[in-house]
Amino acid sequence: MRKAEIHRQTAETEIAVTVALDGTGSYDNHSGVGFFDHMLDQLARHSLIDLTVKADGDLHVDDHHTVEDCGIALGQALAAALGDKRGIRRYGHFVLAMDDAQVACALDLSGRPFLVWNLPFPTQKIGSFDTELVREFFQALATHGGITLHLDLVHGVNSHHIAEAAFKAVARALRMAVEPDPRLGNALPSTKGAL
Repeated sequence: MRKAEIHRQTAETEIAVTVALDGTGSYDNHSGVGFFDHMLDQLARHSLIDLTVKADGDLHVDDHHTVEDCGIALGQALAAALGDKRGIRRYGHFVLAMDDAQVACALDLSGRPFLVWNLPFPTQKIGSFDTELVREFFQALATHGGITLHLDLVHGVNSHHIAEAAFKAVARALRMAVEPDPRLGNALPSTKGAL
């Protein structure tokens, strides 16, 4: 199985992440931020990537450092587990509906990080969770995973549904992109010779 483990420690957070790309979607996520853990669980379940996140962060300040640093560590773990990316599909896309919300995701495991973000939230909070942290997480994931990631809100009025639809859409697109392509064999999905 393609696996990786990342340990990241700063003055603000200590994060341990493990991923197994060829998993069953099992998860064990404990960041100290309840809503965020719920989103990480969705990411694992719908990507079929086994995911464990253990975070100890400065939550007495706010949730920002913990959420962002989890995105950094998870991006690094995905990149490490993918290795040279030979034989993978590389591209993934999914349009996901959740009640009132519909979110479109397209991504490329290109090694060129870029985030296109068209995902406005109608509220600043989901419970006690700052909705702006959804973008911070995906920015960190894209940057440190070397992912070109586009997220677009087609429509939606409930912030919880919008956020969850985004995590699930990314999960399904990741599932597609990391899968081995049976027609590609061990070839690199690029004409450049490297990703």
